[in-house]
Amino acid sequence: MRTLRPYFCIFFVFLLLSCGKTTDKKAEQTSAESPETETRAEVEEKNVILFFGNSLTAGMGLELSEAFPARIQHRLDSLGYDYEVVNAGLSGETTASGKNRIDWVLNQDVDVFVLELGANDGLRGIPIEETRENLQDIINTVRAKNPETKIILAGMQIPPNMGESYTTDFRNIFPDLAEKNNVDLIPFLLEGVAGDPELNQQDGIHPTAEGYKIVADNVWDVLKDNLVKKGVKP
Repeated sequence: MRTLRPYFCIFFVFLLLSCGKTTDKKAEQTSAESPETETRAEVEEKNVILFFGNSLTAGMGLELSEAFPARIQHRLDSLGYDYEVVNAGLSGETTASGKNRIDWVLNQDVDVFVLELGANDGLRGIPIEETRENLQDIINTVRAKNPETKIILAGMQIPPNMGESYTTDFRNIFPDLAEKNNVDLIPFLLEGVAGDPELNQQDGIHPTAEGYKIVADNVWDVLKDNLVKKGVKP
């Protein structure tokens, strides 16, 4: 699993260098090794799942291996899926800052894009329409980069501190956008975790390692239908 951190970008490009020992029968050697080279290239190439979000994706307060993107990578590997997970979570990210960062993140090919942003907007009381427009702009940018990229939107809810009307309107942003853009929706990323002291860190917002196991299950329930097994055409 890979991670993207602020001011630092690592993008992997897979290069196949396959050479055999030199023999006198060079023509025969070349014809024999070419199929092997192609086969190895197919094996080494991996599709990319990019999780684009805030501290909930980044796994703030925990080791990267305990955050849900790493748990998804482990599940993919154990089930024989040929995918590389990229954790592009950034603590404190709002939809506005995410919109500014998206072009930089998309400097790599992405097969599945999981958009997990909005929680910080809600906690700060950012106008609903601004959050909605920013998320729509991010979706538009991903599709402009590659129309074939599968997009999954992670739904989010917030405490009622901002009032019932704001809380309801905020919750509705995600299913509305999912329907409008015909993308899959994780109904509530923190389902089964939010509000449970046993599954959250002391701040009451970020899941513990045990909490992230449940979050990973929530993500997997939707993600699995967007994956293709190795060697199987969609």
